[in-house]
Amino acid sequence: MVCLLKALLETMRSFLLAPSIIACDFTRLGDEITACETAGADWIHVDVMDGHFVPTITVGPLFVEACRRATRLPLDAHLMVANPDQQLEVFAKAGADRLTVHVETCPNLIQTIERIKSLGCNAGVTLNPSTPVSALDAVLPIVDLVLVMSVNPGYSGQKFMPEMIGRVREIRNKLNALRSESCLQVDGGMAVDTLPLMYKAGANVFVAGTSVFKHPQGAMAGVRALRQCVTN
Repeated sequence: MVCLLKALLETMRSFLLAPSIIACDFTRLGDEITACETAGADWIHVDVMDGHFVPTITVGPLFVEACRRATRLPLDAHLMVANPDQQLEVFAKAGADRLTVHVETCPNLIQTIERIKSLGCNAGVTLNPSTPVSALDAVLPIVDLVLVMSVNPGYSGQKFMPEMIGRVREIRNKLNALRSESCLQVDGGMAVDTLPLMYKAGANVFVAGTSVFKHPQGAMAGVRALRQCVTN
């Protein structure tokens, strides 16, 4: 019943918020997740980095398991790793609901997307800001989510890249042409002044780390501020 109610609420909202848990205070992980959930967050986003595809090392499947125990919200795992195909099953078993991979790391991208779906997860795809949008064309008809990075992947708290607004608009046009219901997600520099720009361009899911967990009044206030920054 709870999951059904949550799904209904998501369909009623014009956009979804996915706080990036990597920016939280890890000593208060459960409390931070609860604050986001109470404030109306829709998903919890987990940035997985391996120190190879990107310089930073963050978290692994045990962290996803801990998040799964702390919330019923969907867990949205972004795999910034060199060999995602080798790790899909372990993250699915850990409790991830969505797995997003990079085109740059998947030599057989269609096969990877199909594998994610066979594990019972929604499949997402993304690419670095310097990679052409055309690299997505083969999988746009079959993915559940497209992620646009509005910073270079690897570090939290980077400055928003305004040139990515056009990329969101381009991908939204491609999805509309396909009559796709896939989510169009943005990650990087999302705050009360940048989220509305990406929303207007066509994005409907927003990942936010610093603006949520470094908010002066805490994560709950951070989520609420982002929820209120778009007026329909």
